Amino acid sequence: MVTAMKARELGRGGVVVGDRVRLAGDVTGAPGTLARVVRVQPRTSVLRRSADDDDPVERIIVANADQLVIVCALANPPPRPRLIDRFLVAAYDAGIEPLLCLTKSDLAPPDELLATYQPLGIRYLVIGRPFGTALDDLRGLLADRISVLVGHSGVGKSTLVNALVPAADRAVGSVSPVTGRGRHTSSSAVALPLPGPVLPETGAGWIIDTPGLRSFGLAHVAPDRVASAFPEFAEALADCPPGCSHLGADCALDEWVAEHGGAQARLDSLRRLLRSREGLEPTDTADG
Repeated sequence: MVTAMKARELGRGGVVVGDRVRLAGDVTGAPGTLARVVRVQPRTSVLRRSADDDDPVERIIVANADQLVIVCALANPPPRPRLIDRFLVAAYDAGIEPLLCLTKSDLAPPDELLATYQPLGIRYLVIGRPFGTALDDLRGLLADRISVLVGHSGVGKSTLVNALVPAADRAVGSVSPVTGRGRHTSSSAVALPLPGPVLPETGAGWIIDTPGLRSFGLAHVAPDRVASAFPEFAEALADCPPGCSHLGADCALDEWVAEHGGAQARLDSLRRLLRSREGLEPTDTADG
């Protein structure tokens, strides 16, 4: 492990978890040594959020991830679908492939939540305690990928990280029996190499654990960026009026779906994401 600090010549440009950097100075990693980060390599992807939907300031969470693992408990705390929607919007905007990981299936069945998201064609994994073969399935989905885990407090992210990387020793919290909310344990994002056979480029893969999030602003995501994640609607979207929000009566999507049939569930899913982005749904923090 090499300890390094950002070189002054980089100015105010930030270095975030997941960045690939160039180092100078003592890079031996010997005790007491210090290297310098002199360059940040171009990023292949950037996962970002705003503090809320009215805040124009973007905050980068991680760089260079190619998979967003949305961790959601089926109970204790209960699922927060509107927060999941926001994670999906951010994934689509960043060009990162989402994976829905439903935990605590020993406490509640996944059927109702899966019925909500299956029309989106999202990959998913259901896992309970004891983990059994489901943990091996998760390892397979993480192998040779750079995956960032997101979710609100108490859903079991840190528990999964510790099971996947025993040396990680991430703090594990509990859920308040009074409020039903998870208590924050992880306070910062950290990238961890997965143990296992070395694979090209990334080795066995990397996982990036993030602090529990109770809100996820999407002020930076334009509606068309969300709609572009639904390629079957490309023809209809081309006929929409300029600046169409895809939520109003003049949207071409309704006529297209009426003519083609079988796509209403997908249209409902798209509009649910758009309404979440526009703040037209009920509160979508982890507390609502």
